[in-house]
Formats: sequence, structure tokens, C-alpha cells
Amino acid sequence: MENKPTKQWTRRKFLWVALAAPLPLALAQPGPTLPATPACGDEDDEPTPPQTEGPYYKPRSPERKSLLEGGLSGTKLLIQGYVLSTGCKPVARALLDFWQCDAQGQYDNQGFRLRGHQFSDASGRFVLETIVPGLYPGRTRHIHVKVQAPNRPVLTTQLYFPDEPSNASDRIFDRRLTMAVQKSNNLWQARFDFVLRV
Repeated sequence: MENKPTKQWTRRKFLWVALAAPLPLALAQPGPTLPATPACGDEDDEPTPPQTEGPYYKPRSPERKSLLEGGLSGTKLLIQGYVLSTGCKPVARALLDFWQCDAQGQYDNQGFRLRGHQFSDASGRFVLETIVPGLYPGRTRHIHVKVQAPNRPVLTTQLYFPDEPSNASDRIFDRRLTMAVQKSNNLWQARFDFVLRV
């Protein structure tokens, strides 16, 4: 009997594995042998879904790739990924503006702790150093983000963590926004690729 790739190996999942060279091999999911170049135009080319901004967004965050700073407690989190078009092309110089609560579930509304923006590189890649957010009352664990290709509309959305008990009770949780996460005692590593309609 012929072994066919399972349906879960869509174009985006293959791209995730193909572009994950800078990530530890443990993050690459096992699967069938796939062609060297992913085909575009499949059912998985849908743009990243939008979500509510929430009440704690602040404009003019500092430009930085690390939100870590002195006195900040919590497990370190490294998020990596790409900003891509629905045609599978990298989006260079895309703005990514992140904000989140601290390990105790509190947002900094006075300053810019755990807030910052950056731009994707020429290959569409971004890297963010932060901490694992705590649980904000009534919500599951999440990170807010705005993503904008140059001179295009802003996508406002949220990123989620897999296997969180509160995912099931969060009224706006969307599994399509769940990051791939590898956990260790001192560092969680996560992967998410944003797909923009450009």
C-alpha cells in the first residue's frame, strides 16, 4: 500500500519545517518525505485570522527584539517565525508590535515593560525574546501582536499556547493562532508564521 502524506502536512506546515533550520531539531515535526519546494495555492494559504486588540494596547512602543529586562520574573520564551504573503513569499520590513502581561497576569499600563516592536528581515524572519505570560483573569495564556506589511493594513491578532487547560474556556481562543512550543525548565521555544494578504 502506498504511503501518502497525511492531510495535516499542508504547505504552511512544510514551510515551518523547511524554514526552521535556526531552531532546534526537536521542533521539527516528524512526517513524510516532501518535495524541496512547497506548492503554493493550496487550502492552507488563508491569512492569519484577526482578533480583538483588547484594552491594553499602547502606541509608540520601543523598537527591540528582546522584552527581557532587570527585575522581570518568569520563564524565558523565544518566539521565532516568518511573515509571509498568501503567495508564499517572505514579507520584508513587516512591522511586528508585541505586548503581553507579566508572569503574574499584570499589564504595564504606565511604561513599556513587555512591550516592543521590530521589523522582519529580508527573508521575512523575526525573533522575539520575552517571558511566558501569566494568566490574565478570564483569559487563557496569550500574547498580543499587530503585524503590518509596508504600506498595507494592520493585522491585529493574538498568539496562544498549546495544551493550556484554559484554552477550552476562553471565549475568543482560536486554535489557528496556536504556536508550536517546545518546553524546558529554563526556556520555552515557540514558532509561528504570520500570513498576510499581500
